[in-house]
Amino acid sequence: MWAAIRKQPLFLLLMGSGALSMYVPSAHALAVNSHREARAFFYSGTLFLLIVVLVALALSARTRKRGDMGNLLALFACFSLLPLMLAVPFYEALRTTTFLNAYVEMVSSLTTTGATLFDPARLSDTQHLWRAQVGWLGGLVMWVAAAAILAPLNLGGFEVTSTLEPGHSDGLDRGLDAADPQKRILRVTRLLFPIYGGLTLALWIMLVISGDRPLVALSHAMSVMATSGISPIGGTEMATSGFPGEAVMALFLLFSLSRLTFSGDSVTAARRDVLHDPEFRLGLLIVSAIPALLFLRHWIGLHDFEEDGILLALRALWGGLFTTLSFLTTTGFQSADWVTAQHWSGLSTPGLIFLGLALIGGGVATTAGGVKLLRVWALYLNGLREMERLAHPSSVGRTQGYSRKIRKQGAYIAWIFFMLFALSIAGFTVLFAGFGLKFENAIILAVSALSTTGPLVDMAPETPIVLVDLSPAAKLSFCAAMVLGRLEMLAIIALITSDQWRR
Repeated sequence: MWAAIRKQPLFLLLMGSGALSMYVPSAHALAVNSHREARAFFYSGTLFLLIVVLVALALSARTRKRGDMGNLLALFACFSLLPLMLAVPFYEALRTTTFLNAYVEMVSSLTTTGATLFDPARLSDTQHLWRAQVGWLGGLVMWVAAAAILAPLNLGGFEVTSTLEPGHSDGLDRGLDAADPQKRILRVTRLLFPIYGGLTLALWIMLVISGDRPLVALSHAMSVMATSGISPIGGTEMATSGFPGEAVMALFLLFSLSRLTFSGDSVTAARRDVLHDPEFRLGLLIVSAIPALLFLRHWIGLHDFEEDGILLALRALWGGLFTTLSFLTTTGFQSADWVTAQHWSGLSTPGLIFLGLALIGGGVATTAGGVKLLRVWALYLNGLREMERLAHPSSVGRTQGYSRKIRKQGAYIAWIFFMLFALSIAGFTVLFAGFGLKFENAIILAVSALSTTGPLVDMAPETPIVLVDLSPAAKLSFCAAMVLGRLEMLAIIALITSDQWRR
């Protein structure tokens, strides 16, 4: 049976997984006596599963050419076409929206963006569960794809540590089966799925113990592991778990700062300790420095020191710490004490800070989006080296640490990616402005989509952006930006310029 599964196209396997996952919200709806929703998810899952089986039987005798570029194309189809299937049960269960809105919602969930078109009170618990579940599956797909598809092609941030051009395999086995990319994907899935599911289960139990309802705890646990920021209650600041729940989520958000839980690329292979990982150390530096500066700014703006000022100061410091970590990992959850910090100081913090954190993003080969910490680290090393050359033009440079390979080629590729990312932001900003949005909102919408940080549309502007009021063309453009931000521009360029289209 496993051999028969391995012969099927990757996109077909993803369709089958999506169809099977529809039975989970169907069972939930049946348990809460919502029979109409249960039928919508059950019938949709059965229909699409039947289609997958029939297509698999029709393709069973066909010899398929295997290749990493074909799997990269399947990954692109996953984030752009698979939401059409995932939107069907959501649309049938809701019945008070258009199919386009349902499609945008599913693209946002699958790409782990987490931007929603609907008020939380408008959706039922089953529909909230489906949104969180789709986001969780999208995070799993991206986690597996990073190790099994993007890493062999030197994409997704791995190009910073590679000596070859992005989109070209280095021919290394990396401990997997290089001759059969499909087998490699399935093997990585079997390796990572228990870790991903086990961490989600552990976080769910901790949040339930902290005081959250089981559905809210499960949704937040899925959203933290996938960095999707999806919440059935409008955000973690509304959760009943309070500080204990936020502390537990912050602990699990640290997984989005480092890839060393499963990666052994050429630069960090000699140092398996996560504390020596430049991404993790840079992430901790940002998470520590930004709240400290905000705390100092709030302290300067303090008007009257109350008797419980120390407690309020600690709450304000924690609010900045959790919110900074959340937006740096492109999750977008807001601490309940973030508002406390603003009221305590009497100052409002501009949303530009959140835009900057989301642009930096989390670690390479994690579910976080953005430019990625490793690329920022490469640019920092390159700048440091250039300053050394200004002072000592004949210097050879340091050979210790991570600087040698990153300085020669990685910084150049990282700079190219950064410029492509900036051009993408500029292009989509102009596009959204052309659809009638204010320039500030157009920038926020572009950064939110390209960095896969959906909560930015509520946190960054003075007045939250209502996505449901956008024109159909603007909604489709927003979907395109989310897919582009999830796959990254270098992967799209490598896919367009590959030999896959000549076959």
